[in-house]
Parts: sequence; structure tokens; C-alpha cells
Amino acid sequence: MSKTPEELFAAEQKQADIDHHVPTAGAMVNHIVSNFTVLDAKLHQTTWYVKGLSAPAIRQVYQALIEDNRRHYDEVGELLLDENEKPSSTTAEYSEYSMIGENGKNKYFSADEMVSETVQDFVTQNLFVDRAIKLAEKENRPALRSYMEQLRGDDNHAIRVLQGLVGNAAGDGLEEDDEDDD
Repeated sequence: MSKTPEELFAAEQKQADIDHHVPTAGAMVNHIVSNFTVLDAKLHQTTWYVKGLSAPAIRQVYQALIEDNRRHYDEVGELLLDENEKPSSTTAEYSEYSMIGENGKNKYFSADEMVSETVQDFVTQNLFVDRAIKLAEKENRPALRSYMEQLRGDDNHAIRVLQGLVGNAAGDGLEEDDEDDD
């Protein structure tokens, strides 16, 4: 007898809760999928509301970041499916699992503050990417590890470009506080 959609989803949610309390690579990558969704909204917010002489250059950079973010979202979702995982796919899951915060007041930030906020979002994302790399290595999941390593490089590039927009070197003023020393 086959299970109903309700039963299947309940089982998925139960497993997700277990995976997030004893972190697995799949659960960590699901945080990243959720972060992509919130980051998409934040990148658009900056594109729509940035003002000042630097606004055209910032919009151009952010359009590229939006394209990259959406590509990563799609590729990571497919990768999770390939790895027999279930990527988050509802706004409720994105809200629960995203570790990137959003706030309507950010649209009133100066251009430099908006860019600095985005830099911090990529730093936060990298905390989860680094954890996913370690967990994928531990779980012998080479495809997942490889993609996460590439994502780390792409995030580092985005940080450098964004930092340059506000006159900083790539690592200026960044703190990566990873309290979980797996």
C-alpha cells in the first residue's frame, strides 16, 4: 500500500528534524539552499533601492550576483536530489532553515552599508559551506564536497568584488565566527 502525500511529507519532516539536530551534509546544504532564497530577495532589495553616484556600478555587480545565486540554487537543488536528499522547497522551510537575516529597513541604508551587509551575508553563507565540506568529506560524498568547494571559491570572489566596491581589500573587517569546530 503506498503512502499518502501527507504521510510522505510527515516522514520527510521527521527525518529533516533528526538531520538538523545531528548535522548531516544534506541538512547543512539545505541551510545553504534556504540562504540562497533569502539572499535573492536581499540582492534585489539592494538593486532596487541603492542610491548615489555608485548606484549604477553596484546594480551591475548585483545583477551578476543574482544570476550566480539563482544558478547555484538550481544546481544545489539538483545535486541534493542526485545525492538522494530532499532540498527545501517551501517558503516555510526557507524561513526556518535560512541563517541570513533580512529587514525592510535595509532599503534605507547608504550604498556602502548595503554592500557591507551583503558581504556579511556571504561570510555567513561560507560558515555553512565550510561545515558542509567537512560533513561531506566525513560522509564520503565527493560530489557534494566538490560542489561546496567550488561554491566557497565563488563566494570568496563575490566578497572580494563587493569589498572592492566599498574600498576594502577582500578580508578587511571580516570575522568568520564558526563556533562549531567539528
